[in-house]
Amino acid sequence: MANLSQKAFGWAATDTSGVLSPFHFSRRENGADDVTIKILYCGICHSDLHTAKNEWGFTKYPVVPGHEIVGLVTKTGSNVESFKVGDRVGVGVLVGSCRTCDICQQDLENYCRKMIFTYNSTDKDGTRTYGGYSDIIVVDQHFVLRFPDNLPSDAGAPLLCAGITVYSPMKYYGMTEPGKHLGVAGLGGLGHVAVKFGKAFGLKVTVISTSPKKEAEAINKLGADAFLVSSDPVQLKAAMGTMDFIIDTIAAVHPLAPLLDLLKMNGKLVTVGLPDKPLELPIFPLVLGRKLVGGSDIGGMKETQEMLDFCGKHGITADIELIRMDYINTALERVSKSDVRYRFVIDVGNSLASL
Repeated sequence: MANLSQKAFGWAATDTSGVLSPFHFSRRENGADDVTIKILYCGICHSDLHTAKNEWGFTKYPVVPGHEIVGLVTKTGSNVESFKVGDRVGVGVLVGSCRTCDICQQDLENYCRKMIFTYNSTDKDGTRTYGGYSDIIVVDQHFVLRFPDNLPSDAGAPLLCAGITVYSPMKYYGMTEPGKHLGVAGLGGLGHVAVKFGKAFGLKVTVISTSPKKEAEAINKLGADAFLVSSDPVQLKAAMGTMDFIIDTIAAVHPLAPLLDLLKMNGKLVTVGLPDKPLELPIFPLVLGRKLVGGSDIGGMKETQEMLDFCGKHGITADIELIRMDYINTALERVSKSDVRYRFVIDVGNSLASL
């Protein structure tokens, strides 16, 4: 077993109520390939809520959520050459993989069957992984990211999950061709970043939402070209067959048929939201329009770094509401109601004093 000698402090959920409370624990001592990071900021992802409440069925309590982490390097191992003490770095959804399989060799560690999640996972030394709702974290250097100088730590943190979750499928499925028409279904933490990426890639972007009150913000603030109310049959009919791609970020159970109808022939619907129940997939519109339904899950380390650098170059950040750690349970309650524009970020460095 590892030498768990670094005292750590965070907030953990201990049962399916999902309520978090102060939690003292230990992290491993920094190894030769490790980087110890003082956490400054951590974004709140919908996955944190699902996991805290065991809605996906594989939570092991106690669980310290958080996988959108930005902080400062405080210690480096003897083999670490890419990072030095004082560097600003990021840690995303994964902190380990086998590094040897075909998938890892393609820089797609996020699909490795032995992937180790930043929290609620078993590390290679047999210990539990605890996430970023805490003061420090120790991570193998391969899974640490350089944070571009011009990217703010707080508004940049959500890019480590929300950002790469939409960037990766946009690159893989060819949603980068200027002039093509992208629909973004759901305007939350993922969706609002997808709009910004779409515009940076030169696409025409239409936001598809159940909430008419988000229209002004989508167009005036985020730069979307158009807004479609998905519960309005007149609007849906007018937009049928107009989109090349739709990226579906909706985390709740919802009908796919209206989205498929919006696609042109050869259109692609790519889903990145993770509803807790299966969705119904109508086959007729796929067959009659040669359409494709796909999925995607974050990205590997190389692509995540590429995404961060792209955001630095184009000035892309998340729109955030900065909170203190003791607001966490209220924040998670608001996440469950989609009551945030568009991502909570915990000011860990300034609010996580040991209780």
